[in-house]
Amino acid sequence: MTLDPFGTRLRRAMDDRGPLCVGIDPHASLLAEWGLSDDIAGLERFSRTVVEATADRVAVLKPQMAFFERFGSRGVAVLEKSVEEARAAGALIVMDAKRGDIGSTMAAYAESFLHKDAPLFSDALTVSPYLGYGSLSPAVALARENGTGLFVLALTSNPEGGEVQHAVRADGRTVGATMLAHLAAENVGEEPLGSFGAVVGATLGDLSEYDLDINGPLLAPGIGAQGATAADLPRVFGAAVRNVVPNVSRGVLRHGPDVSALRAAADRFAGEIREAVAAA
Repeated sequence: MTLDPFGTRLRRAMDDRGPLCVGIDPHASLLAEWGLSDDIAGLERFSRTVVEATADRVAVLKPQMAFFERFGSRGVAVLEKSVEEARAAGALIVMDAKRGDIGSTMAAYAESFLHKDAPLFSDALTVSPYLGYGSLSPAVALARENGTGLFVLALTSNPEGGEVQHAVRADGRTVGATMLAHLAAENVGEEPLGSFGAVVGATLGDLSEYDLDINGPLLAPGIGAQGATAADLPRVFGAAVRNVVPNVSRGVLRHGPDVSALRAAADRFAGEIREAVAAA
């Protein structure tokens, strides 16, 4: 199986389905809100329901690996099945695992998610570059080989992130700006969109001091429960807004376990995002 590059497939999915990304975050409080038990049975029901409700209509689903790993190997098995079913329904999978290491260890992390024969094969993987951007080289190489992509933590929405990402280097650039520059270099000449994206929080307000035009996607958490709205996207992302993949988790998931209600919530957010981007 030879895949088109992730950026090509993502652009196509965003144009066809809209740019919405729905998180699959089965943390204990959401399982309880759904009336589910905090065990494998509850996890499987939750994940299967989200996939059933959304995988045929949203561009991207983003499972949070930690919420499956906490159940051990049986939880990972549930995730494997969910990834398989979601991709079969046409959704792209961004595995939110935030892996980051050096050398052979980074290569092994990459093989776990980005190799075409891996049980958890995903279209893209979130990674942490804070052992140095060069530490991601094995993942970059494997992504290019397999038509997959990366989302690199650059300007995250958590308040603690600023102490690292806004720190100023000797060359006068912030660490976050340096990560964006690395990604822009990875995506040079790629059409219609590069495969190496950044995680940039939708809650961060004015980002005009940063060059977000990396010719790659910008995964933007923060819409919904964290306080950002679709209408904020043009102000935060400026000219790069067409390449933004806004992530909504609780804003959609709180409407479960009713499949129709989940679909309606996803459709509503997708429509609001389309309108905001079109008006920019």
